[in-house]
Amino acid sequence: MNHNLFNSLHELSIAPGNSAKYYSLPALEKSGVGKISCLPVSIRIILESVLRNYDDKKITEAHIRQLANWQPNADRVDEIPFVVSRIVLQDFTGVPLLVDLAAMRSAAVKLGKDPKRIEPLVPVDLVVDHSIQIDYYGTEDALERNMEIEFSRNNERYQFIKWGMQAFDTFKVIPPGIGIIHQVNLEYLARGVHHKDGIVFPDTLVGTDSHTTMINGIGVVGWGVGGIEAEAGMLGQPVYFLTPDVVGVNLTGHLREGVTATDLVLTITEMLRKANVVGKFVEFFGEGTASLTLPDRATIANMAPEYGATMGFFPVDDVTIEYFRGTGRSQEEITAFQAYFKAQGMYGIPRQGDINYTRELALDLGSVTTSLAGPKRPQDRIELAAIQSKFTELFNKPVTESGYGKHDDDINQRYLTRDIHTQDPDVCTHIGPDNIDENRRSPSGPHNAAPATNNNRPAKKTAPAERRMVSRNITEMTSNRPTPHAIDLPVDESSSHINLGHGDVLIAAITSCTNTSNPSVLLAAGLLAKKAVEKGLSVKHYIKTSLAPGSRVVTDYLTVTGLLPYLDQLGFDVAGYGCTTCIGNAGPLADPIEEAIVKNDLVCAAVLSGNRNFEARIHPNIRANFLASPPLVVAYAIAGSILKDLTSEPLGIGKNNQPVWLKDVWPSSAEIHALLKFATNADTYRQLYSNLTKDYQLWNDVTSVTGQTYNWPQSTYIAEPPFFQDFSLQPAASNGTISIQNAYALGIFGDSVTTDHISPAGSIKDTSPAGRYLLDHDVAKTDFNSYGARRGNHEVMMRGTFANVRIKNLMIPGSEGGVTLYQGATDAEPVQMSIYDAAMQYQSHGIPTVVFGGKEYGTGSSRDWAAKGTQLLGVKAVIAVSFERIHRSNLLGMGVLPLQFKDNDNVNSLGIQGNERFDIMDLDNIQPQKDVTLVIRRKDGTSKSVQLLCRIDTAIEVDYYRSGGILPYVLRELMNH
Repeated sequence: MNHNLFNSLHELSIAPGNSAKYYSLPALEKSGVGKISCLPVSIRIILESVLRNYDDKKITEAHIRQLANWQPNADRVDEIPFVVSRIVLQDFTGVPLLVDLAAMRSAAVKLGKDPKRIEPLVPVDLVVDHSIQIDYYGTEDALERNMEIEFSRNNERYQFIKWGMQAFDTFKVIPPGIGIIHQVNLEYLARGVHHKDGIVFPDTLVGTDSHTTMINGIGVVGWGVGGIEAEAGMLGQPVYFLTPDVVGVNLTGHLREGVTATDLVLTITEMLRKANVVGKFVEFFGEGTASLTLPDRATIANMAPEYGATMGFFPVDDVTIEYFRGTGRSQEEITAFQAYFKAQGMYGIPRQGDINYTRELALDLGSVTTSLAGPKRPQDRIELAAIQSKFTELFNKPVTESGYGKHDDDINQRYLTRDIHTQDPDVCTHIGPDNIDENRRSPSGPHNAAPATNNNRPAKKTAPAERRMVSRNITEMTSNRPTPHAIDLPVDESSSHINLGHGDVLIAAITSCTNTSNPSVLLAAGLLAKKAVEKGLSVKHYIKTSLAPGSRVVTDYLTVTGLLPYLDQLGFDVAGYGCTTCIGNAGPLADPIEEAIVKNDLVCAAVLSGNRNFEARIHPNIRANFLASPPLVVAYAIAGSILKDLTSEPLGIGKNNQPVWLKDVWPSSAEIHALLKFATNADTYRQLYSNLTKDYQLWNDVTSVTGQTYNWPQSTYIAEPPFFQDFSLQPAASNGTISIQNAYALGIFGDSVTTDHISPAGSIKDTSPAGRYLLDHDVAKTDFNSYGARRGNHEVMMRGTFANVRIKNLMIPGSEGGVTLYQGATDAEPVQMSIYDAAMQYQSHGIPTVVFGGKEYGTGSSRDWAAKGTQLLGVKAVIAVSFERIHRSNLLGMGVLPLQFKDNDNVNSLGIQGNERFDIMDLDNIQPQKDVTLVIRRKDGTSKSVQLLCRIDTAIEVDYYRSGGILPYVLRELMNH
């Protein structure tokens, strides 16, 4: 039943003879509720949701008035109940979410309730894009082979996803091989406005990926949340958050010649990190903003997690409408979209003075220079000319100062290793499943291949006109490619080894949603490749090169423009449509290269067009990872070393032994602009998204069980989680007694510990607790797959929590990896063991544990297993200097108490070493953002009490915590009604 509070339900004329109802924000201002027209646009869109979903229960008139009277610099104490229009999931986070839903249905059956009570109440789209790995590369059938391996590895997961498709009415799936979730969201899933029950309203969402914010580029309010929070939203809970600050960023001027959107976003990331926009909304305005293309806006919005903001929002204007038109949306949709935002007074990019922001920042686009970021954090921008000197500086810096602890005289040392083009069977170990043709090029090198010439890639043959591919649509995008000009390769038949050294580029990947959605930088990469090939440049064969486009549309326009063959020629063949290198799915390097890196402690480099470069994320043995624009990725692949200054040294030696400089191959803005029209062909978008499974044999061959509840077959991929074991309709903490006493520290961690450090990610070592578990369950090492692929099995995931090879537990100075000191149930000497093994020992003795952290604890991807694993290890509280927004919410959602040091307190100032016992007091009457007491009891018998800030931020979170987390709270609510 639609309400008409404040006389706000109005008629919207969309077209002659076509009208609908909508909740008018100008009507609120007319009724004297608040000065709506001066509010940030992002706040207004959320206000519309609060108004429309008013029920006087979860959403009251007070909520509407509070938000309508948002003040730029008020204390942020009011919580907003935000009901979103839809939810998007990627498969790494979506599969465990689906596992939880299945477990909730099983729990409902055990309680004698109807399992159909567990049903998403808003549309949910799961995009399978995180399971593709770069096993094959640099060959024309890399895409086909990688997808065959993907389906072989993930068959059990895909069977489970197909069960979910038929079990839940509002659960849709975009199969593998279509594109990256955020690009598919921009091009296809986002509709601008929605129609339901005669009401038209704006598209809003949350997604289980940090970079959900990319959708902010088209005026959609949305951000990343943990799977735990998304699940609650699916089941009818509003997304609760504190009223935010909104920082306005006034962009002026225009980008200079040769500067890319990637350079712009790295500059903005650096600027906004310094401005401390963490947890705030960022809204872009001004003439410079209006001049940006939609893909450039989406690129900036994508990186909001890197600059720390909840959102990086761009209002709707003519550029947005043109993007919708160029990507194949119907004229009816576009008309409704435009009419709605104009009626709400939210159409157009605001000018300075139009909006009252918390504060305003400014950036002259003309000040942006060609840049990279790294080698460990995305906000650490480095101008191109300074890369060599910065790497050298870090090479010599101590590890304690984020350096590599090397000596200056080592930097030019070279090390010989076996050539991966040898036919030595020990080197050419095939990685894929047994049914893959062995006569293929795997990461360990092509089989039965002649030695390469001068360690460079041999010239490729013309791609066949017809090629067996995994789907008809993919075939259409990759066949009939034109042949590039032949090139002359230098020959050195005596080469039988690879000469490796510090700073060598070993991975060069055009990857990640940030850039593979932006035609300007992808066309720039293609143009640079074309010029480089024509000048006789090449890429060493052992550099792992890959192109993972954001969608199949990219392959189409690179093919139509004739640029794809030149990328192929340099090894940047299409290797997959999905998140690859940027999320740790780069795949292995050749064994002799891995051996050389480890044996000689080499600091080698990856250059990728990604958004994340945290330690051990890209590859466990690649220690210097640089974010760069796609054309710079190609350039550094050719250069082969991060120690080459591309502004003062030749990129390489080309035809006739002539040096080729970066400026010789760098494309002009005019050249890029001349090709951009090929990237917005509406018919191409309609064709590619019209039927996603037609003739898609790999997906269609996946079989699954049916029914409303899952039968939980034996599987090392999918297992029923223990979150609802012994579940009762009355929470254990309902009597108000919550206590954490006599706890030990499971780990003490420093600043910038990310969810990549905490959450199980990447490959699984056979010597790790997770590896031992898989071996005990008859899984061969070659079939381990990745932690990400096994997120549906809690036994694997809890064993991999805090197990990152680069995580440093300060309880054991100088250590790396997931180890700790087990203090024991008695006064025995502490024993070093894995964090998992110690946690199990503590739990067996009934001893609670806590974890200590530094600044920005939990920065990184929105990985729910960073919180789930923490809870399953028995951790009752995490005490840190500061928290990343999503991880704090996830911890709370799993019933783990997030606590924050006050004033200048931290582990060091309090002298905490890890052998103390800890009591956390004042939990009986816990309140949002109130103090609690930490009692530190040392081994010498002394004790100290300090005040901590409880980071339960809202009243609803108190209820979640008392219930043991969001999921038990929601399940009880559904079962009790």
